[in-house]
Amino acid sequence: MLAPREIDEYLLPTERRVIRVRQHWAVMMKHLTETALFLLLVVVAQRFLPSSVILDNVAFYLGLVAVLRFTVLTVLWWIERIVITDKRVMLAQGILVHNVGMMPLSKVTDLTFQRTLGGRMFGYGTMIVESAGQIQALNKITYMPRPEEIYEALSELVFGEKGKTRATGMLARPRWRR
Repeated sequence: MLAPREIDEYLLPTERRVIRVRQHWAVMMKHLTETALFLLLVVVAQRFLPSSVILDNVAFYLGLVAVLRFTVLTVLWWIERIVITDKRVMLAQGILVHNVGMMPLSKVTDLTFQRTLGGRMFGYGTMIVESAGQIQALNKITYMPRPEEIYEALSELVFGEKGKTRATGMLARPRWRR
């Protein structure tokens, strides 16, 4: 499995890691709900169908498959990392086949984050990273934890130092804070 420190092996000697997070735990709620409803359906079907050894075995193995599926999805969530360095955005995922996707920050032309009502309540959002006319592998990252902080840090990396424009180094218009 990919330990948190192992993602640093993909960093270049000249870059530094700024942010390393995994998707918000709320992404697992869908899988938890699906598994719970499936197990409930299996139990209800077993209860109301006539009792037989075959049905008991089928119910047991269906329940086992559902729990194993949820376990694998949980491990995949735990392993997946979103890493932002001072030069690029990376997404590392996979157990048997490890996949690291990346987008250079120099290609980013626009940043947006969206938050649903659930995202506001639980603290996650969707980050949309647009590049110069190309669809990138990391153009939409869902269930991003602390999206305001990550958006602000990523904006500073892409568009320059906080409060200053990249081209002139002069102070940009003042930022309002709550």
